[in-house]
Amino acid sequence: MRKIIIAVCAIAFLQSCVVSTAAKVVKGVAKVGYKTVKGTVKGVSWAVSKANGKIDEDRIDGTWKVIGVYKGSFETFTNDQNPDSSFESECAEGFDQIIFNSKKSKFKPVHCSTEKVDWGKYDFEFGKNPLTREKENYIEYNSSNYISVIDIKSKTMVLEGNLMPKLAFSGGKLYLLEKVE
Repeated sequence: MRKIIIAVCAIAFLQSCVVSTAAKVVKGVAKVGYKTVKGTVKGVSWAVSKANGKIDEDRIDGTWKVIGVYKGSFETFTNDQNPDSSFESECAEGFDQIIFNSKKSKFKPVHCSTEKVDWGKYDFEFGKNPLTREKENYIEYNSSNYISVIDIKSKTMVLEGNLMPKLAFSGGKLYLLEKVE
């Protein structure tokens, strides 16, 4: 009789452990799912963490169109429970874009794919960014302007800084860009 009581108690105890562990797993999955949903704009995911280490400069090469702008820093974005990407293109045709030529270390922001803008020189660096005082990937142009490169994936890039003056005047500091094929 004693063995039966001990066996029943052991089964009840193990079952409660399984239920509480399953509840923790469900809560964890819900948190991860929330962060994924939190970081999407027009079906494209924002990077939620900075790149670890140096990014290969060739990954920046190409034409990138602006699809999302966050009014605030990357740190503010990561702490924001419900970030609002407030970017509506003013372009009737075309889109705001930035073209990088990594072989020549030149770039140009172009409004609505039509403006004629001169190429500007830049340096792609990994180290202590003079503006943020953090070790990160950054772009330096005009010898005193800095843009932090948060992350670059195959189709998206997230940059922080004074990327496009017309958007910066409205408070935009964090930019989500999508590579144009």
